[in-house]
Amino acid sequence: MTFSVVIPARYAASRLPGKALLDIAGKPMIQRTFEQAQASAATAVYIATDDERIKTVAEGFGARVCMTSTEHRSGTDRLQEVAEQLQFGDEHIVVNVQADEPLIPPAAINQVADNLTTHADAGIATLCEAIGSQAQIDDPNVVKVVIDNLGHALYFSRSAIPWQGSASARNCFRHIGIYAYRVSTLNRFVQWPASALEIQEKLEQLRALSNGVKVQVALCEQAIPPGVDTEHDLEAVRSLLAEA
Repeated sequence: MTFSVVIPARYAASRLPGKALLDIAGKPMIQRTFEQAQASAATAVYIATDDERIKTVAEGFGARVCMTSTEHRSGTDRLQEVAEQLQFGDEHIVVNVQADEPLIPPAAINQVADNLTTHADAGIATLCEAIGSQAQIDDPNVVKVVIDNLGHALYFSRSAIPWQGSASARNCFRHIGIYAYRVSTLNRFVQWPASALEIQEKLEQLRALSNGVKVQVALCEQAIPPGVDTEHDLEAVRSLLAEA
């Protein structure tokens, strides 16, 4: 299995400005995420940014940095530019690890890359987990996914799917936002306009489904701690690492 990891990182964040550089137990968040990715089986890990402050910090802890356009509207666009800069072949696999995932298990990175490697019919692979509470089922910030018998995503939604899905029945699954892409899929993806479903649900992965891309989904083999979206999340991660 051969793959690369790209960590898209931007400075602006509506809830936590400068989030990528915030301190977590003596290291900037982006470094924590980078070190987790480095511990995976990836042949190389790159940080993709359009911000000189992030570039300076990342190069300071030894990361390879790709400077990308300031016009990108998503991390996927930034990912594709890196693949183009580095001249990756069409079948090369790139794993997108979000910069605000300082506790991402290296095993999860390996799993999603391996899943795409072994499923030749898929252009994208991602992960999910069984939802453990009715509160999560009802929460629009928890993205749900339904999967066919071959492990392909049928649909992603912020609504509870399937209808009357219940945690006790283990038939409702939370999507986990880590993706592996074939470069050929990335190159096509950025050429497509946002789909109607993508706009309605505010879920970029629906653009792939709307254009016929098979998205392979597997239950994560290892629990994935939450990322950092809010000040509360940040303090939770700081406390967890302080206790380690």
